[in-house]
Amino acid sequence: MEMHNIPFCVTHWADIPPTTHPGESGFALWHTQRFGDIRVRLVEYSAGYVADHWCKKGHVLFCLEGELRTELDDGREFILTPGMSYQVADNAEPHRSSTTVGAKLFIVD
Repeated sequence: MEMHNIPFCVTHWADIPPTTHPGESGFALWHTQRFGDIRVRLVEYSAGYVADHWCKKGHVLFCLEGELRTELDDGREFILTPGMSYQVADNAEPHRSSTTVGAKLFIVD
């Protein structure tokens, strides 16, 4: 990834209105900034959230709060807790996430 034409700026995430994205159960609140082709998000998953799709998008994802369970389509599962991250390329390994307790994530994709 190369980042071009992004002036220095500070983001106050509380000032960015969230959009609601329902899951199979629960919901996600996305606070989203776009910088050219790069999307930067602060995402909050409700307790009981289960994704309604398999994602093929690449991400760099960092867990700030809570606990996130990510399942890969080959059956592997990973649990992220605060201070942990995962990285995956576009179209590399389809994945879907869920959480029983809720989670807050910082995601760049």
